[in-house]
Amino acid sequence: MNQRVRCATIDDAPDLARLAAVTFPLACPPGSTPADQQVFIDAVLSVERFTGYLTDPARLLLVAHDDAAPGPIGYTMLVEGEPADAEVRAAITLRPSVELSKCYVLPAHHGQGVASTLMAATLDAARRTGARGIWLGVNQLNSRAQGFYRRTGFVRVGTKHFQVGDRLEGDFVLELAL
Repeated sequence: MNQRVRCATIDDAPDLARLAAVTFPLACPPGSTPADQQVFIDAVLSVERFTGYLTDPARLLLVAHDDAAPGPIGYTMLVEGEPADAEVRAAITLRPSVELSKCYVLPAHHGQGVASTLMAATLDAARRTGARGIWLGVNQLNSRAQGFYRRTGFVRVGTKHFQVGDRLEGDFVLELAL
């Protein structure tokens, strides 16, 4: 397996939207419905939205590839700037900070080191922003993701709410010093 990570380009928007549509539901809590998940995917993870993310100078998207796979197998998105969410602003302790907004790997590639390779590249990119810390929100019921972030060095510093369709979900806010 030959894994590599690169900065996404505008041409990656359709692949990122397809990847997001597959991976986002994996991070949702058991009570979330496919309809609620689809509302979120349509509103936040469409080709048009990824096109906007890729042209936003405050965002950086990275994609993971493997020679054996036809397209991207994972992606992350960093967002620079002070968090808009008041709960997050109150929870994080390191400033300036960058948000790890998205971190997903296709299920067929779980357990193959892709997430670790992608995270290492993402943390390197976050350090290059000059931020002192990186934060993320992870659903309180997503123990797999929480374990991965804990092994990476993130610690829980608070909670926040996250809207998925008609449901208001609870997230843990995790932070890591860069």
